[in-house]
Amino acid sequence: MTRLLASYMLRSASACRSRITHPFAAGAAASFCTDNSTSSSRVKIFDRQLKRKQRDRAAWLIPPNFDDPLLNTVADNLLDRLRDCKKTFPTALCLGGSLLPITHSLYTHRAIEKLIVLDASYEMVQLCKNAEGASNSDNIETLYVVADEEFLPIKESSVDLVISCLGLHWTNDLPGAMIQSRLALKPDGLFLAAILGGETLKELRIACTVAQMEREGGISPRVSPLAQVRDAGNLLTRAGFTLPGVDVDEYTVRYESALELIEHLRAMGETNSLFQMNTILKRDTALATAAIYDSMFAAEDGTVPATFQVIYMTGWREHHSQQKAKARGSATISFKDIQEQFGNHS
Repeated sequence: MTRLLASYMLRSASACRSRITHPFAAGAAASFCTDNSTSSSRVKIFDRQLKRKQRDRAAWLIPPNFDDPLLNTVADNLLDRLRDCKKTFPTALCLGGSLLPITHSLYTHRAIEKLIVLDASYEMVQLCKNAEGASNSDNIETLYVVADEEFLPIKESSVDLVISCLGLHWTNDLPGAMIQSRLALKPDGLFLAAILGGETLKELRIACTVAQMEREGGISPRVSPLAQVRDAGNLLTRAGFTLPGVDVDEYTVRYESALELIEHLRAMGETNSLFQMNTILKRDTALATAAIYDSMFAAEDGTVPATFQVIYMTGWREHHSQQKAKARGSATISFKDIQEQFGNHS
């Protein structure tokens, strides 16, 4: 499904008893920080400290009246899956990503009694806390936690719902983060996540590649690698979720220029954070990228499109009440017998 969204707008979107827990202070960073010595042997694709700084900057760039059509649409579509469930989720954990649109919508979900908002960026968590006054959330207890999604400081089997909107695709160990989310869930708890897919910003990838080949004679990664649709189901199964579900949406956002796209990415905290990327981008290469982007993809009205592919994932923690597949080989009738009995009348 492709949806056309108008040029983005940046304005703003929290509950009664609330506080902020800051594990990066008072020597607690070793518990949740990706870059501690105990994890030095792990493969690092993304620089988590850089991503935290980018999200800090994004929190500073968000105006008081935050309203981003892209983020709002993704959050609404993700929460549609929650509204389809008859089951209630008294305790919810919201992980990183697009916190403001998600928390703003969750405060209107009457079945939620306690909400835990978690992000690696202190500034982003503080922004959500400051925005809570604008929401009528007096009936929801909210706990704000500053911690890394790769090391969840959440007690096992303590929450009914884990939801992440456009945040988990920046983790170095995505299956590990999803396993921790599953462990945090109570039996029959629900996991909802939206991540950016591999087709995201395909126009920018092409423009960057052509500009670098032309100006520098080689290429270096300027757009972060993202999961493919075919991997999402495997991720849910590998993490141990039952009744996995995956679907995809593509959104096309139009901007006045490629430079406006970059500004939007910065405001969302979605700029590149590869651990071994070349941090220096030459001015002429950047200008060439913008020019190539305009020449290859500009519409008749002068705007340029950017594709955002969003992969929605749904999974449940195992419970005896859930539907279960029969054991392999336990069938009592074959498809061949069914075909012979009913035949093909077409």
